[in-house]
Amino acid sequence: MASHKTEWSVGAFIVMGFACAVALAFASTSLQERLTGDSYSVQARFSNTGELKVRAPVKTAGVKIGEVTGIVLDPRTYEAVATLRIARSAGELPADSSAAIFTSGLLGERYVGISPGGDPVALQEGDEILLTQSAVVLEELIGKFMFSGGDKDKDAAPATGGSSEADNDDAAGDAAGAQDDGTAGAASTENRP
Repeated sequence: MASHKTEWSVGAFIVMGFACAVALAFASTSLQERLTGDSYSVQARFSNTGELKVRAPVKTAGVKIGEVTGIVLDPRTYEAVATLRIARSAGELPADSSAAIFTSGLLGERYVGISPGGDPVALQEGDEILLTQSAVVLEELIGKFMFSGGDKDKDAAPATGGSSEADNDDAAGDAAGAQDDGTAGAASTENRP
């Protein structure tokens, strides 16, 4: 009798585990966030979409206003053309709005962020967003950082606002030239204790 009770409790535990897995699957696919209602489609061209996928969110000010419905390669320009479906409930986006591909967190999913412009004319069905910024690829950034680390100190001015030795030498040379006039020498002796 005790073994049947144990079998039933293990079976119930397994069923609860499957139920939790199904609930998690539905929650992670965000079926409730699917774009419904009246919408319009616009296009945006990117030189690199990174890992942008179909059904990725389109956001303005962090709020989801649409989704990516397609990504194709333009065989003429070799650019990726993303089709974005935007909900009309989000309001009218200005025609000079810009689109950029961002990442949620450090290694999160990619999404398209739209920054509204100031044009009084709104985007319409089939329009193209002309101002775009491609995805930043983490591997490229790491490669640039690793292979250009030593040259940065030689060519760049200090970022702290201080002066470098070359600036100090130039200032000393300017002061010496001014001393020939007789003006800087007098000023420098006034400041001495």
